[in-house]
Amino acid sequence: MSDSIKHECGIVLIRLLRPLSYYNDKYGTPFYGLNKLRLMMQKQRNRGQDGAGIAVIKLDPKQGGKYISRKRNITPQNYLDELFNDVYKKFSKLSKKKLTDPEYLKANLPYMGELLMGHLRYGTHGDNSVETCHPFLRQNNWISRNLCLAGNFNLTNVDELFGELVDLGQYPKQKSDTVTVLEKIGHFLDDEVQRLHTWYKPDGLSAKELNELIFEHLDVQRLLKRACRKFDGGYVMGGMIGHGDAFLLRDPNGIRPAFYFKNDEIVVAASERPAIQTAFDVHHSLVKEVPPGKALIIKKNGDFSIQRILKKTIQKSCSFERIYFSRGTDRDIYLERKNLGERLAKKILKKVNYDVKNTVFSFVPNTAETAFYGLVKGLETALNERKKKKILQLGKDIKPAKLNSIMDETIRVEKIAVKDAKLRTFIADDTSRNDLVSHIYDVTYGIVNNDKDTLVLLDDSIVRGTTLKESIIKIVSRLRPKKIIIVSSAPQIRYPDCYGIDMSKMKDFVAFKALVSLLHDHGKEDLLDKTYEKCKKQEHLPAKKIKNEVQALYAEFTYEQISKKIGEIVKPKGIKPEVEVIYQSIEDLHKACPDHTGDWYFSGDYPTPGGNKVVNRSFILFMENSDARAY
Repeated sequence: MSDSIKHECGIVLIRLLRPLSYYNDKYGTPFYGLNKLRLMMQKQRNRGQDGAGIAVIKLDPKQGGKYISRKRNITPQNYLDELFNDVYKKFSKLSKKKLTDPEYLKANLPYMGELLMGHLRYGTHGDNSVETCHPFLRQNNWISRNLCLAGNFNLTNVDELFGELVDLGQYPKQKSDTVTVLEKIGHFLDDEVQRLHTWYKPDGLSAKELNELIFEHLDVQRLLKRACRKFDGGYVMGGMIGHGDAFLLRDPNGIRPAFYFKNDEIVVAASERPAIQTAFDVHHSLVKEVPPGKALIIKKNGDFSIQRILKKTIQKSCSFERIYFSRGTDRDIYLERKNLGERLAKKILKKVNYDVKNTVFSFVPNTAETAFYGLVKGLETALNERKKKKILQLGKDIKPAKLNSIMDETIRVEKIAVKDAKLRTFIADDTSRNDLVSHIYDVTYGIVNNDKDTLVLLDDSIVRGTTLKESIIKIVSRLRPKKIIIVSSAPQIRYPDCYGIDMSKMKDFVAFKALVSLLHDHGKEDLLDKTYEKCKKQEHLPAKKIKNEVQALYAEFTYEQISKKIGEIVKPKGIKPEVEVIYQSIEDLHKACPDHTGDWYFSGDYPTPGGNKVVNRSFILFMENSDARAY
């Protein structure tokens, strides 16, 4: 993605099913769990760019000892290294004998436990202090009422959920989705523990016996059903309860991804399948997907189950995960990205009139490379079909020169745009700064024939178009191509996301700018005011009754008209080559990613009621010239 948009958070949950001594004997280190946690977080680092945190719980701790350890870090660039450096410092002065003594380490040092959770945070908005870094803790002197929570989520109805907490008499310290979720689950955790305590108390049991019964009979499924029934959004939430129960819950639409693996040594869950494959060296077929609306639940005694929490609904897994966010080392994602590129081939060849002799194909940025492999495959397949027809048309009159002319037609694939190191400047004036920014990319000179070749550049997605206009197109135009065609392997991004990706301001989208421009060009600007009125009328309706009013505006123009206008918008002033933009169709997106049909940012069809509320709110803010967020 040439435009920079914020990623999604990544989460890791590990439950060691054996004592620490087992891992020391088998793998030569009592730090097995901690080392695996670090590796899995490193393998998901692309998902979180501004902070990280871990929490570890010891099972069956002695009273009076610390059994929950947490560490968070937001050091720019090096947050993950700094986080674990701080953790490992706790062990730096120990002798070799003590470093290989699991019982001593668990009894005397932090972070040496059987239940571990890690989180990579990319905050979409608000305060980015260490205090807003996951995991979050809700502490209590009762071990079974301690809750540690981390997640990859955004909720659209935080105001409603916050209000319910206030009605219960609570005073939440912050009005955010993380704190609200923590307190919501924490409230019902308290309630479930109290219910069990009240039930068993009359039996005259000792405090220890009473606690053991609470540990055994705490119904995590019931707890989550009660706490999460009104959540609206996309989420994966990982939780650890002080005495040792743990869970990982996925939203009912399966918007956010989650995977798990289990053997007789560990249960592990994460946001991405390759992280598990790499850390534990297991085949992809053994790593399962957490079903939407269900929770992976691990009891203190090690019992493992997948339980239904929320009603089954239509799965709308986020397609942006497949296009951009998740690592391409996942087998399925790699193949889907290739398919996305391949499906664009015929459309592009038609656009250049099959003149492959005078067309150079390349990609930008590096994240588009896999889709580009697919594009090249599709181009070669289509070109070979064309060659066969030409040869067959020759009939018996096949002359070597003519045959060679046909066979010499090949796809010209080159590395054209190269991302350079970021240029830092303290120059105050905008002109100087913008000039430096335009040089984020460098180009390969001498490959494009001046004023003769068409240059086709594949991008994986185009959000704002700013980098295209201010850097990429400006600098590749210096190669003097006759025409520049920018191709997006994703469809037009028209609507805000409200489930985890930082795309909340509709006014920033180049597709929306194109829509507004076309409305003015065609004398239909009054439709903006009419749509604003419709959105305002629905502003205070229940989310389930709200309709996405912006879709009707896009319906005024064809997909091609929007794309053509985008080409005009992203073309920098003063450059000679013609600029055109081609987008993937939503239909071909679904064919390439058939199991991940969440496309609301492209289509406006939101999987939850809160989505329509957010899109209308975003349009209202645009009309009111407000820079506020829509959620």
